[in-house]
Amino acid sequence: MPKSFFRLPALILILVILGISILGCSQQITPTSAPEDTPEPTATEEFNPVVPRNAEELVILSFEEDGYAHLFAYIPEAMPLTRLTAGDWDDITPAPSPDGEKIAFASNRLGHWDLYLLDLTSGETTQLTDTPEYEGAPTWSPDGAFIAYEAYRDENLEIAIGSADDPLNGEVRLTNSPAADHSPAWAPGGRQIAFISNGEVFLADLDRTDEGRFRNLSNTPLASESHPVWSPDGSRLAWASSSQSIGRSGIYIWNADQNFPAQWLGDGNWPAWNSFGDQIVTTVPAPNSTYITTYALDGNLLQPLTPFPGPLHGLIWANLVMPGSLSESFQRAAELTPAPLWAAVADPITEGAVGRWSLVDLKDVQAPHPQLHDLADEAFDALRGRVQQEVGWDALASLENAFVPITSSLDPGFGDDWLYTGRAFAINSLMTNAGWMVAVREDFGSQTYWRLYLRAQLQDGSLGEPLRDQPWDLRARYNLDPQVYEQGGTYSDVPPGYWVDVTSLALQYGWERLPALPNWRTYYRGARFTEFALTEGLDWYTAMLQLYPPDVLVTPTRLLPPTLTPTRTPLPTSTPLPTRTPRPTGTPSISPTPLDSPTPSNTPLSTPTPPTVIP
Repeated sequence: MPKSFFRLPALILILVILGISILGCSQQITPTSAPEDTPEPTATEEFNPVVPRNAEELVILSFEEDGYAHLFAYIPEAMPLTRLTAGDWDDITPAPSPDGEKIAFASNRLGHWDLYLLDLTSGETTQLTDTPEYEGAPTWSPDGAFIAYEAYRDENLEIAIGSADDPLNGEVRLTNSPAADHSPAWAPGGRQIAFISNGEVFLADLDRTDEGRFRNLSNTPLASESHPVWSPDGSRLAWASSSQSIGRSGIYIWNADQNFPAQWLGDGNWPAWNSFGDQIVTTVPAPNSTYITTYALDGNLLQPLTPFPGPLHGLIWANLVMPGSLSESFQRAAELTPAPLWAAVADPITEGAVGRWSLVDLKDVQAPHPQLHDLADEAFDALRGRVQQEVGWDALASLENAFVPITSSLDPGFGDDWLYTGRAFAINSLMTNAGWMVAVREDFGSQTYWRLYLRAQLQDGSLGEPLRDQPWDLRARYNLDPQVYEQGGTYSDVPPGYWVDVTSLALQYGWERLPALPNWRTYYRGARFTEFALTEGLDWYTAMLQLYPPDVLVTPTRLLPPTLTPTRTPLPTSTPLPTRTPRPTGTPSISPTPLDSPTPSNTPLSTPTPPTVIP
């Protein structure tokens, strides 16, 4: 496509690209003719990336290291993982400019989620949007003149397009539907934008305004897709998929030149292409940790799984212009060492119990037994305060369970639950009924885990961010649908509003989520979706020995606590046997009295009366 086409005035180009405001990927679209003075766009014949001479391949990441997400840079075998931003805020979803000199990203550093621009040479940051509503996940047009991004509008996530230097000026929506539309990826050819809508990968053709503009590329109702990204030449599109019943989870590649379904590449959840389009770097999630690896396009691993510092919030791999010496702002961020989020303050029991610890009462917490292990209460208090700060209300003040005494019995299947160790707690599951908490299903092999989101109290954009993933409705199994019952529930619509990922936040404080029981699909309590444990590398038996002597754990039956005032158990008394009743004796007579002889009768026997039929 000629570059001059992208340099037309913003209003004219937007009219050419979008025509009219789209009703949504699932709704009928009314075609509108383009203005007469608008030039006809032409297709790009060949992709020729322009790489600055001083550019080199960099990996830019956003991940959590201290409860906040920051931007980091990394050059294999040249520059170690280097922090680019720092502060008590989140910087997420980086996107490189086509010239490799700038990074667009989303940040809540001023209280609300807005788009920002980071100059890689000077380290200066420029704010692009300033609204109380959420804007994030930017992606550049091939010439760098426009940015597409996800925006929270009318209680829903939509894809919007605006100029690169002032996105809100003349903002036009690409989507306008009840579904959550997010994660846009602008194709290198300039005429297509891929995005996610309710867990499916859609492709928007910017040259069309009819109902055929949107095309579903994934078509996987029993899986949830995320993070689409184009290869540098635009011939292939990669994305991540999380399957719930059939198929494989991981990275898939769709070939734009062939009419075939996407092919599985390998495990992963956030792909990024290198500048040659022959390798993909991705993170590989585990239930409570993250790894990073690189694939060749034939699926071969080019590097072993390497532990990754924290949960990911963005990943790019591109030719970028990085100065030989870091700017002053980059140096300050790189030299920052975050302080620990919490520290245990405890003393072991010294009298008669080596290596044993006591329990500590939790202040102002409602639970059947509001206590935790002396090595775990500081981690809980720190997490509780952080959750209250992030969501605006004290969500951990009421727990379904904290410590459970060994003399108490939990539900079947929970005989070795971490609640017995004093190192676990379960959030009140009734919050799901009230709409204050949702659970997103995540499968790892044969095990199912859950990601919990809490609804922010303030819904003005200052707390949390919009939800992208479809929650799993565990209670849908009771809707008398056999298929839904066998699945243990089904996907529900993405709820509106702003939410906080409490699972990711808890992990920063050492609290790990636990897997559901194998029978969770037919056993609601077995889902165990609200429980977190501070294992610190211990197994369950070793953790139990910190509270109990070994002989208690090998007792075949649970010990019942003695009563405060024991009483003697009375001995049973013998019950007297019943006496025999004497039989009556016959009275003799002088002469026998003859019995009356039967008299024949011609009277017929009575017949049963038929029941009265009520008309």
